[in-house]
Amino acid sequence: MKKLFIILYLLVPLTFWAQYLLPNEEIIYSFETKNGKKMSLVKDKTNKYIQYRFGTKNKVEMEFPSEKNKESWKKFHYNSYWRGGGIQNAGMEVDNLSFKNHEFEYLLFRTYHAEGKVYTAGIIITDNKKKETRINGNYKTVKGCICNLEDTGMIQKEDIGLSF
Repeated sequence: MKKLFIILYLLVPLTFWAQYLLPNEEIIYSFETKNGKKMSLVKDKTNKYIQYRFGTKNKVEMEFPSEKNKESWKKFHYNSYWRGGGIQNAGMEVDNLSFKNHEFEYLLFRTYHAEGKVYTAGIIITDNKKKETRINGNYKTVKGCICNLEDTGMIQKEDIGLSF
């Protein structure tokens, strides 16, 4: 009985974590927010779909899109910018991924600025009245990179502007 309790005790956290990453998936980009929530952008290992997930560590509160199929790739828009040259040239990297869900536009971002070696990550949510809500990510928890989307061959860069 004691062994069963220990096994269950160890599996329960894994069950909650599994909501963010299924066995057939891999993380494209993820981070924890400053207020303890989790954002994960995942894809099927064979590129059958892409999906955004957000919520607490124990519960996915939002998944987009709800359908897991090839059409999901068309619902996301990607852009990036890179300027080398270090501090002298104000070197920077910006990666953005956007999508619309109902009346809201979501923008996932990741940035690096050579001046001050500043890294940022987060989400900007804009409603239909153009009011923005910014959710800052804890950069120390970042896994993956939006920039890896180009390697999938499933999404192309678009001129969606750069925000961060």
